[in-house]
Amino acid sequence: MPERTMEFGKYGAHGIKGHEAVARQLDRLTGFIATPITARRGLMARLHYLTRTPHAREAARAAGLTVTDRTLKAWLAGRRSPSKQNLQRIETVYRTVRRHNVARYLTSRLNREGRGTRVEFHSLNQSRVSRPHQRVVDFRTLNVRHWDRIVDAWSTGNDAALDDAWVNDAVVDLGSQWGQYENVTNIGFAA
Repeated sequence: MPERTMEFGKYGAHGIKGHEAVARQLDRLTGFIATPITARRGLMARLHYLTRTPHAREAARAAGLTVTDRTLKAWLAGRRSPSKQNLQRIETVYRTVRRHNVARYLTSRLNREGRGTRVEFHSLNQSRVSRPHQRVVDFRTLNVRHWDRIVDAWSTGNDAALDDAWVNDAVVDLGSQWGQYENVTNIGFAA
């Protein structure tokens, strides 16, 4: 069984870790608010999402939104604007809460009652690698049936757990050459 790649890019290959590509794809499926937080509309949409119910406010506080209720009301009324630091904090809290809220739905959609979801592995880019050092790495597909640990690690933002779950629950099923797909240019799937 192959070991993990220790010196990725030594000969010029480039790509990203597979779990990072999976996290990007899960973020796309999540459907975050498209308007940037720097626009008034984007800020209001995020604040309404985080404060519309007592449960949402509690989740926002647990995720790190530590401003007072008075400050939140002033932001919502437009009497005050958050600082750049608070804008970044609001964005981080919003993404954390949104991931948590959609995790169960995504897990259900990706598992599809045991049928799983087809995943496309687009191999790493070897355009900068000299000919003698290039290896044959083909486009591969795989039906991943167990998404629970993957989505759970993604929703909590734990990169190490996501990497471990992605490699052990999905990539090793590619067979003896799974190490060639640890780093990729893209991973595609839909829910």
